[in-house]
Amino acid sequence: MSNLAVLEGVLERITYANEENGYTVARVDTGRGSSDLLTVVGSLLGAQPGESLRMEGRWGSHPQYGKQFTVENYTTVLPATVQGIRRYLGSGLIKGIGPRIAERIVDHFGAGTLDVIEQEPGRLVEVPGLGPKRTKMIGAAWEEQKAIKEVMVFLQGVGVSTSIAVRIYKKYGDASISVVKNQPYRLAADVWGIGFLTADRIAQAVGIPHDSPDRVKAGLQYALSQSTDQGHCYLPEEKLIADSVKLLQVDTGLVIDCLAELAAEEEGVVREQVPSPEGGDPVTAVYLVPFHRAELSLAAQLTRLLRTDEDRMPAFRDVAWDKALAWLAGHTGAELAPEQEQAVRLALTRKVAVLTGGPGCGKSFTVRSIVELARAKKAKVVLAAPTGRAAKRLAELTGAEASTVHRLLELKPGGDAAYDRDRPLDADLVVVDEASMLDLLLANKLVKAVAPGAHLLLVGDVDQLPSVGAGEVLSDLLADGSPVPSVRLTRIFRQAQQSGVVTNAHRINSGAQPLTQGLSDFFLFVEDDTEEAGRLTVDVAARRVPARFGLDPRRDVQVLAPMHRGPAGAGTLNGLLQQAITPARPDVPEKRFGGRVFRVGDKVTQIRNNYEKGKNGVFNGTVGVVTSLNPVDQRLTVLTDEDEEVPYDFDELDELAHAYAVTIHRSQGSEYPAVVVPVTTGAWMMLQRNLLYTAVTRARKLVVLVGSRKAIGQAVRTVSAGRRFTALDHRLTGGGFVGKIT
Repeated sequence: MSNLAVLEGVLERITYANEENGYTVARVDTGRGSSDLLTVVGSLLGAQPGESLRMEGRWGSHPQYGKQFTVENYTTVLPATVQGIRRYLGSGLIKGIGPRIAERIVDHFGAGTLDVIEQEPGRLVEVPGLGPKRTKMIGAAWEEQKAIKEVMVFLQGVGVSTSIAVRIYKKYGDASISVVKNQPYRLAADVWGIGFLTADRIAQAVGIPHDSPDRVKAGLQYALSQSTDQGHCYLPEEKLIADSVKLLQVDTGLVIDCLAELAAEEEGVVREQVPSPEGGDPVTAVYLVPFHRAELSLAAQLTRLLRTDEDRMPAFRDVAWDKALAWLAGHTGAELAPEQEQAVRLALTRKVAVLTGGPGCGKSFTVRSIVELARAKKAKVVLAAPTGRAAKRLAELTGAEASTVHRLLELKPGGDAAYDRDRPLDADLVVVDEASMLDLLLANKLVKAVAPGAHLLLVGDVDQLPSVGAGEVLSDLLADGSPVPSVRLTRIFRQAQQSGVVTNAHRINSGAQPLTQGLSDFFLFVEDDTEEAGRLTVDVAARRVPARFGLDPRRDVQVLAPMHRGPAGAGTLNGLLQQAITPARPDVPEKRFGGRVFRVGDKVTQIRNNYEKGKNGVFNGTVGVVTSLNPVDQRLTVLTDEDEEVPYDFDELDELAHAYAVTIHRSQGSEYPAVVVPVTTGAWMMLQRNLLYTAVTRARKLVVLVGSRKAIGQAVRTVSAGRRFTALDHRLTGGGFVGKIT
């Protein structure tokens, strides 16, 4: 190590940080004045602007940036000069201290400031304007910062990024280092954002053997949880074993033995024989326990609702339908088409029913009619949808209150619901819109909370993408032989036929190319080059559409990308759209986090379920706008599309992503006045009919496709390959089971 150079300086700002591998580009003040900052590159995990660093590394030169220092390792040195201390404290590093308060503290205690905060934080009340409350906060923040630093230094040695290190510390506190050393695979289960691969890297660094049974079991559970992320409820045993051998690079025999051990454990996995999805011999399905429980439970609860003799809406058993429908037509000003009438009767007389159909076929009017009739008979109607936007739309449509399913059930930390089988919802009719988005776990919680005798109506478009979470609940309920009665609306109403959006949605769904000429609400900008198409998408969404149609680029226009990666992916487009719509300005506060910058005015989305946030939790997919950003309290506030103000501490910003562009999968259940969709050959593997159909049906007034005709052709032609692995349809029909294998 002797040939390493040493550089000391104050970290002024981080210009780039890769959260995955910790590679950082930063500017350092070496004491020659801020006009002469030096570029340092390398792993600076955990270092914060304002800190004094002692870095070891090598000098080099970059063709574009000139002289720079590559850091091999560093330590934090507390600043010794009054000026250094003032800068350090004023950098926003310690919660509760901003530049003004830092000035006051340092003016009062001088060079001894840091010793006072360290040893006698109670003395901070001597500083004018600092009360006991803030003093206590500063003392606690200092202690936490110190403890996190210690954990950071250890974790840095095993290659963990800053944001994950902070999360490990928040989860385990002082036990962090011990857990990481002795039980690294616990991290994958306990800490959001750490998958098996990160835990495995840590385990390797702390010396856990490659063929340790703990590693193999964790790998098997990881392979299963990866498959649930792809929508599967189980994996066939042979596929799971093959996937795990490939992932773990160990002998097949070891994987088989560890799988048998997992199956014998209480909270391990469940093996069960189920009918093969392709027909033929039954397969051995391997489930993670929560998914097996949920599938059994959902099938049982639906069967219970369907078969019960109780009825909370008995008035519709022998209603004079002619009179009821005539009253309804007078009330709504329009008559129901025959298939709509069938749906109304079904929802009001059967305990569970499904209503499906594409855009323009009158699903909304049918739902409104069902709700009006139920209310006319004094029934208690409860309305819900999986997302805030969809719930808002349902409320506007019916004139009654609607909430998200999460809020309706009052989901608690850990995912338990306040309403369940023992405490059902007080409702005679429960209507759930956008039901294609219901995954297995949420559908199970919802159906459990429906009281015996109450009616449940699920409304959704089964041709859209299936839920982001595991399962294909709506499809399974509509499968051949399903005991759940359903109506599919197919007739497109005349006023909807004039809409290019509706016409093209149905064309795409039937495998025909969309019409892109001569329409006032559906356009194609042809651009074969993927990178150019990305740039053009930004120009169309941020400038052209707002200018021509008078729409707000932040509120009314949504870019929907087939995938996250690539030059026309949501990740790249978000950066470009932010520059165009919410650029950096001296008067707009901002916070850099990892590779992203958050500013007041940014459109953002929550990317995980967090039951601790807001009044009833904030859920994956919730969208909002950043309304304030406070560097002193290290907090920004988001006004969500459910009109709730939710605060985020700066160390929680990995739960937020920009939402100027989102993937089509993430847009499910939302509607926007205008959507702009890049459809490029760069997304070739993702281009499928239901993906493009879902994107187009998100638009209320306007669709602009940007990209190549070849890519659009590929999307229209490709029907999504293969069903998800789910056995709900078989469980509902009550047949085809060979039984559980222990």
